[in-house]
Order: sequence, then structure tokens, then C-alpha cells
Amino acid sequence: MAQTRAKDKQGKSAKWRLRRDEIVDASAKVFANRGYHATSTTELCEANGIGKGALYYYIGSKEQLLAAIHDRVMDEVMLGADRANLAGGTPPEQLATLGEELLDVIFRFPDHVWVVLHDFPALTGKNAETFRQRRRAYQQRVEIVFQHGIESGDFRPIDTRLAVIAWLGMHNYTYLSLRAGGHFSVKDVAKSFADIFIWGIAIRDAVAAADAADAAE
Repeated sequence: MAQTRAKDKQGKSAKWRLRRDEIVDASAKVFANRGYHATSTTELCEANGIGKGALYYYIGSKEQLLAAIHDRVMDEVMLGADRANLAGGTPPEQLATLGEELLDVIFRFPDHVWVVLHDFPALTGKNAETFRQRRRAYQQRVEIVFQHGIESGDFRPIDTRLAVIAWLGMHNYTYLSLRAGGHFSVKDVAKSFADIFIWGIAIRDAVAAADAADAAE
């Protein structure tokens, strides 16, 4: 008896999903190079070696392609946040792990991240609302770490919403100057950013204790 090909909840095969991901990834590079608004559907088809009918079959509209790029990034970012949460540790350690996970996504998907940071205003309706919700969900994950750090006495009392904005700005825009395979690794950058940021908001007594421990070693 012939075997039935495995399909997901939407009735799509693994082969279909793989081809769709390939189109999303190739299109992210086109958008990053030309900009979303300046890129035509014809150029997207040429970059992927497909016709407009196939593009519609795998993706749908040009905006749905943009939404898929955003989902590709946010899926990875939220998985990283889950791993950081499972790793546990003190608030400073959790914040450092979150930073490393976020930078890993930025280093692996620089074109996608460029599109997310530059072209998100082009999303409309449900697509825009979905992205706002997912972005806010991630921001809340980071904000909780800041709140726990204040409660534990590791961090000074700070405005946690502003702290999240500052922390995200420090990490997000590495895509402008750093690339995978360059002089700095993800771990190098993550450690440096953690040192800069965490010691900037740490309780003075905690800093003094850490310095004393380093001196003792």
C-alpha cells in the first residue's frame, strides 16, 4: 500500500514547507538590498526562479511575504527566550543569556532582521497587529528579568520599560556593523554587552562584592 506523505495542520507537506522557507529566505535578501517598497513582484519571482502563480501558491501577496519574514525572525527570537528561561540562573545571568540568544538570531538572519527593523511599518491590519503582539510579548519577557533583578537586589530601581528599550537598541543594531564570521563571535559580543549593561544597572554593593571576588581569585 502506498505511503501517505506527512502533512501539517494546514494540510501542507514537509516539502512544501521547505520550499516556502527557501522563498522567504531568498526574498529577505532582496528586500534587505532594495527595500520592501522598491521591490517588485517580478523581481521576487526572478530571485526565486518561480512564476507569479507559484509565488502566490507558496506565499500569497507581497505583504504576506513580508509578514512571513517577520514570523521567521520572531519564531527564532521567542525560542531563544524559552531557552533562556529554561537555563535559569540569577537575573544578571538570565539577561546575559537572553542577549546571547538574541544576538545569535541577528548573526544568523541579518537580512531578515534588516527587513524587520526597517519595513515593519508596511505591515497592515492583522499582519501589523500580530507583529505588535509578538514584539510586545518578547519585550515583556525581558522586562520580567529586569523586574526580578530589582526585587532580588541585583539591579537598581529603574524604569523597566525604558531599560528594555535601551537593552534592545544595544543588541538589535549590531546587524549594521557586525556579521557572522567576522572579528567578533556571538559569545564575544554578548559577553561585552552584558558587562556594559548589567554593571550599569547593578546595585553598587553587588558591584563591589563582584570586584572583591575577582580580586580574591
